[in-house]
Amino acid sequence: MAARPADPRAALRNSSQAAEGSSGLPEQPRRAAVPASAADAEHSQPRTPSPEPVRPDPSVPPAAERRSGQPRPSGQPVAMRRDGDRLRFVGAATRRIARGIDLDEIVMGLCRATVPTFSDAILVYLREPLPVGDERPTGPMVLRLRRTDRIPDAADDADTDGGGTAVPFVPPAELAAGSAELCEVRGGGALAEVLRGVRPVFGDTTAAQAALPELLGGEPSLPTGQRVILAPLRGRRRVIGAAVFLRRQDRIPFDPDDLLVAGQLATHSALGIDKAVLYGREAYIADELQRTMLPETLPRPTGVRLASRYLPAAETARVGGDWYDAIPLPGSRVALVVGDVMGHSMTSAAIMGQLRTTAQTLAGLDLPPQEVLHHLDEQAQRLGTDRMATCMYAVYDPVAHRITIANAGHPPPVLLHLGGRAEVLRVPPGAPIGVGGVDFEAVELDAPAGATLLLYTDGLVESRLRDVWTGIEQLRERLSDTAQLTGPDHPPPLEALCDDVLDMLGPGDRDDDIALLAARFDGIAPSDVAYWFLEPEDAAPSRARRLARSALARWGLEDLTDSVELLVSEVVTNAVRYASRPVTLRLLRTDVLRCEVGDDVPQLPRQRHARATDEGGRGLFLVNRLARRWGATRLSTGKVVWFELARPGSGPS
Repeated sequence: MAARPADPRAALRNSSQAAEGSSGLPEQPRRAAVPASAADAEHSQPRTPSPEPVRPDPSVPPAAERRSGQPRPSGQPVAMRRDGDRLRFVGAATRRIARGIDLDEIVMGLCRATVPTFSDAILVYLREPLPVGDERPTGPMVLRLRRTDRIPDAADDADTDGGGTAVPFVPPAELAAGSAELCEVRGGGALAEVLRGVRPVFGDTTAAQAALPELLGGEPSLPTGQRVILAPLRGRRRVIGAAVFLRRQDRIPFDPDDLLVAGQLATHSALGIDKAVLYGREAYIADELQRTMLPETLPRPTGVRLASRYLPAAETARVGGDWYDAIPLPGSRVALVVGDVMGHSMTSAAIMGQLRTTAQTLAGLDLPPQEVLHHLDEQAQRLGTDRMATCMYAVYDPVAHRITIANAGHPPPVLLHLGGRAEVLRVPPGAPIGVGGVDFEAVELDAPAGATLLLYTDGLVESRLRDVWTGIEQLRERLSDTAQLTGPDHPPPLEALCDDVLDMLGPGDRDDDIALLAARFDGIAPSDVAYWFLEPEDAAPSRARRLARSALARWGLEDLTDSVELLVSEVVTNAVRYASRPVTLRLLRTDVLRCEVGDDVPQLPRQRHARATDEGGRGLFLVNRLARRWGATRLSTGKVVWFELARPGSGPS
């Protein structure tokens, strides 16, 4: 019978160090000290000399040290010698790998779970590009070195105070030197055969000895013997990469049971990578869907400045049914729209896109706000019986300094006046879109210059911690406080105002996605507007030229007289030819000179190339060549043809 250790406390310290070295393993009950011969017979691998273990702090009891989770000194991994150790390690490692959601987290989980408990270093290669789902890759298989991890050498770890001399180990980065981190797998080659076999192999096998130089590039400096494992990473349908596990010369080599462990780690990692790639594709689709459903940029209509924000409900729910829009209308007006479809899913985003497209089409017809909501309600009913949404539709006229608003079950807008007073506008609430059989009512309100209108969705003001009216009052107070910072004569900057509004959200206030649209009313001064009615008669073009000439002289824009007279004459001539009611002519002086001609004929003019013998058909050709921009918009009472000319000294548009 073998003699027990002279000092029982030494055996207890050794067992504590062994348990401490198995990082990621649950604490096990203490085992009684066993004779050295019995312990050697129980181990599945031969014991090899190792550097003198680091003694634990005598002030810390061994059991408390195991529970503390303090890391094992670097460069001192403890091998797994029992089947129970391997099972516990595989369970902890797979749980760590499964915690990852994206690709980098899963690969990092594999590296951190295996180094240093299972191996001293690891190299992870993944297919480039990674196939998604049922996609069939085209071209040859290319592997890219995705991540490496290793135990720091003694020279790398200045804090290591353990005894013994560390055995030199080639860093993984140098193992892959010369391969440019890319490896093209040759069909029928040694690496392709190993990957096709799926099962891990030792580095000293014939297949691995031919495959590793192909994978790592050149003739890599690898540990000798069974201290290298090459494990293919196979997903659900195909090989997606490979992992190389390495142990230093001072550690015991891998054994056949370690091949099973490497195979399990490779399988779990590959399946996790497959899921991460699918999740990444879904997140990409969600981001693209949301981005295309919302305006990429806001227009810059005359007399109003715009700013917007959109926040998803959460990082994992990046799409939703909230939207905003700003649509230029004839007469320098602009339609401001904010809506909210129930839910924040892909379906909600798809319905939102259809409703937004419908709203843009209806706005192009220049329908009153209440009529737009009525048609949106009909469209929602055609999409399904449970397609519900709220919407706020407003039309701002910078010439009249008025705004017309209609509401369909949406939170009321807030108007921030120039002096700092924030007012919740009294707008009839109406029923949500999709209810059917209800009427919508529009109200017309003053929109003074310098005021800011804020349209938003209920995610900004309603959450589990507060009701909607409490949130609206907090929003009103926040706007007032922000306006006080810039003084009574200067409105706060629009972009900063939007950011400040979103700062009112607390940790528990993000239950829904948020859409925010802010409009600063600058308006157009009456002195910058000239407006006339022209009878549909032959003398109308000459009268239009004379009126335009006088307005330009009054504004000091004589340099534009020739171009304006020519273009006004052409557009008015085309209007009076078919009109039965008076034709309207309006000139607007802003950063550009804008001319609008309206008549009661709904047909829109089309540019065409006139033949040499034609007497007409060249008017719109001249407009297209001389004007900065031009267009035609159908109204409920006819149409408006407009064009713009750059003002002298304004620079390029």
